[in-house]
Amino acid sequence: MLTTAFPAIVLMAVVGQNPWYEPFPAHKVIGNVYYVGSKDLATYLITTPEGHILINSGFEQTVPLIRTGVESLGFKMRDIKILLASHAHSDHVAGHALARELTGAKVYVMRGDDKVIASGGEGQYLYTRSRWTPCPVDRVLEDGDEVKLGGVTLIARRTPGHTKGCTTWTWRVTEDGKARDVVVIGSPNVNPGFRLVDNKDYPEIADDYAKTFSILKALPCDIFLGAHGGYYGMIEKYERGKKDPTKNPFIDPDGYRAYVTEKEKAFRATLAEQKAARESSRQ
Repeated sequence: MLTTAFPAIVLMAVVGQNPWYEPFPAHKVIGNVYYVGSKDLATYLITTPEGHILINSGFEQTVPLIRTGVESLGFKMRDIKILLASHAHSDHVAGHALARELTGAKVYVMRGDDKVIASGGEGQYLYTRSRWTPCPVDRVLEDGDEVKLGGVTLIARRTPGHTKGCTTWTWRVTEDGKARDVVVIGSPNVNPGFRLVDNKDYPEIADDYAKTFSILKALPCDIFLGAHGGYYGMIEKYERGKKDPTKNPFIDPDGYRAYVTEKEKAFRATLAEQKAARESSRQ
């Protein structure tokens, strides 16, 4: 059984060891979009008159940081109606069950990651020993599905490779009379240990990555966000925004394109390296 209590000793044990666990000031990104995650594990709050949407729960230990962030902005956890995810790795979804208990939110997950989250980590590629509290999934999403609440419509794009159901979220936000395209990249990273060639556990992994980059390159993007703050230089942009509130540093279409280009280049290089190693071993 989960508990809504957060012993101080647990938080003291993790805070300061790693930016994943360190608090960071909750802040407005644009319009009704807010960052409420830790120093590097990104969690986003999208507010509406009919309740709110939360993307990513982090670890169970970081859910208190998210709650603090939400409340510091004047919102309530119980008003979160929908809980979403970028991808089914523990650093983004291990807190789902606790966040669901705190909020009563419905949990929506892209097909490919749904069973991993529902089982508490079973069925992952590579990270087979990573486990967390299982979280029921209320709706299984497909590529292009819409998530609607209070006049906000998020579009779920399946961008697999990093996980089979890795999800990039897109939607439009209007501020000061101007519409902006928001993109929260799920993850295009090829992690250390990932096999792109002759992968018996995930045979289509290389093709999935290739599809993902085709999708990412085609997306319109004004507001560049991601599953980790480090993807889009969150800390530096936050500081810039404090120094000059007249400019929104999170409006960064060039940064988005450069990031996608960099990650595709890294993927292609790793794929070529692994293919060359395979051919060499056959000689």
